[in-house]
Amino acid sequence: MTPRTKEQNEEIRLQRLAQIRKSAADVFLNKGPLLEIRDVAAQAGLGYGTVYHYYSNKGDMLHDLLWDALERAGEWLEAPLEVMHASASGEAQAGGHFGLAAAADIGNSAAADSRRGSRETAAAAELGPVAAAGVRLLQLWAEDHALYLLFKLAGEGFASLPEARSVPLSAAFRREVLAPLAALLETERAADGAAASGGNAAEPPLLLRAEMLLAALVGCASLSLRRGKLHEETRDIARFLKL
Repeated sequence: MTPRTKEQNEEIRLQRLAQIRKSAADVFLNKGPLLEIRDVAAQAGLGYGTVYHYYSNKGDMLHDLLWDALERAGEWLEAPLEVMHASASGEAQAGGHFGLAAAADIGNSAAADSRRGSRETAAAAELGPVAAAGVRLLQLWAEDHALYLLFKLAGEGFASLPEARSVPLSAAFRREVLAPLAALLETERAADGAAASGGNAAEPPLLLRAEMLLAALVGCASLSLRRGKLHEETRDIARFLKL
């Protein structure tokens, strides 16, 4: 047998890490901080020693999982805008790339979910950019539980992590997610006729509105996720929240 090259070994390592992190996110949804490495190994179909080789403790596993998810956390805001631009120019949008973890094997069913998600996003885009973004985010959570976990723990201030790890994550989440969402909220408010720098004095500040919106989405998505129905219920959630 021909020995594997250094590049092949690195590809296998990255695939295994993605497999472990994906399984860890799935387990965390059900067990929360009670998650153990043996649970992740069972979910991934790997031996305990294999997972332990990559992660000797669950704190490091969760930390890497969250930073990995943060790398793709802002793309949900871009996709609805692309769909709206395509719709405005009369272009058909049948699919689209939304930047899910490349190493995760999501299969044909997830590809079908993504196509269905694009149609849902296009429909939501008629209601405005915030509705389109909200629907797309719900769809991404259905496909990518690590991404949902990131938003859920961000709403809690990453309190389950040591301060040395929670503070940088909170700052990065604010920069990569909350600030762009606040800008999108301001854009929609301006388009609706409110003064760009003023608006209703009774409204909370834009960053706080962004946090409230994400907290509402996280809460509504939780039950649907546990039932495996989030893809089917994204529009219902958007309507319930009046996005």
